[in-house]
Amino acid sequence: MAAADQNPLGSGFHAKSEPHEILAGIDLTGKTAIVTGGYSGIGLETTRALANAGATVIIPVRDPAKAEENLSSIEGDVSSAKMDLADLDSVRGFASSAYDTIDALDLLINNAGIMACPLERVGPGWESQFGVNHMGHFALTKALLPLLEKANAPRVVALSSIATSAMASSGTISSSRIANIRNGSPMPRQRAPTPCSPMR
Repeated sequence: MAAADQNPLGSGFHAKSEPHEILAGIDLTGKTAIVTGGYSGIGLETTRALANAGATVIIPVRDPAKAEENLSSIEGDVSSAKMDLADLDSVRGFASSAYDTIDALDLLINNAGIMACPLERVGPGWESQFGVNHMGHFALTKALLPLLEKANAPRVVALSSIATSAMASSGTISSSRIANIRNGSPMPRQRAPTPCSPMR
């Protein structure tokens, strides 16, 4: 990973900045976002802020009943579709359905994640935290790249967590989140000449 990929953006925001603070004064009307894990925790508040700013928000959900209940309080253009990051066929199916419903994707927020789980294997034998937190998102991002490249100044956001350092000794949560960072950091350079500038 190049040192240049690690330079601070100088945005003025920090780890505890709230979504509504970051989006204050920004009109996202006409923009489309996909937020994994967008129906609970940080993801839910991200969905709320994006919808309030006028974006169309699509939420991939593993638990449709929970998603429907949690998203019911959000006003705006918010929809959901079934997807399980632990199942690559499910990820591909969700991505395929996205091509049927949207022409371009402006923002992909890879937010969903699991941690402190009993040992479990998913996919072709991946440890579940690595499989869900990184490999599932990697597959989703790759599948959606053509839609992202159709947007003006698209963004892929890969969330990490303070737990990455706090639980580094456990290996798995740390490895999965660090893999997200290392995969995402060089994307603007690797995807050139796709434009990369602040979303407005």
